[in-house]
Amino acid sequence: MSKTLKLAVNGTLMRGLELNSNLLTVGAMFVRETTTEPAYRLWSINDQYPAMLRVREGGVAIAVEVWAVPTESLATILLQEPPGLCIGKVRLSDGEIVLGVLGEPIGCENQQEITQWGSWRTYIETLSLSPTIPSITIN
Repeated sequence: MSKTLKLAVNGTLMRGLELNSNLLTVGAMFVRETTTEPAYRLWSINDQYPAMLRVREGGVAIAVEVWAVPTESLATILLQEPPGLCIGKVRLSDGEIVLGVLGEPIGCENQQEITQWGSWRTYIETLSLSPTIPSITIN
């Protein structure tokens, strides 16, 4: 059995979302749902994926999933992540420190902050509930 490390994910790697297969393919196992300590903010990068940053002030608890990832597969997972995301240390609400997917500050510039939703999943659910404006064709 290979050694594993805990990885906190906050976006498209989460269960049921677009890139979750990147975890499953390398044999990662879901551990638990939790939140970070209230020291993070969240941005939507073109409504395709989130970027979470640790901040000195004004942070909140962000919903994450913790996964047990085979140690030798961490680089594989990171290389499949969108540009501007990286691995860093994340402090969870219970004080445990694990590796986690974070955003680079420059990637959040000119992007929509979505911290008030507290999670990527909640934010994308609001997108699907947004009313669409019918297009009108004038002849």
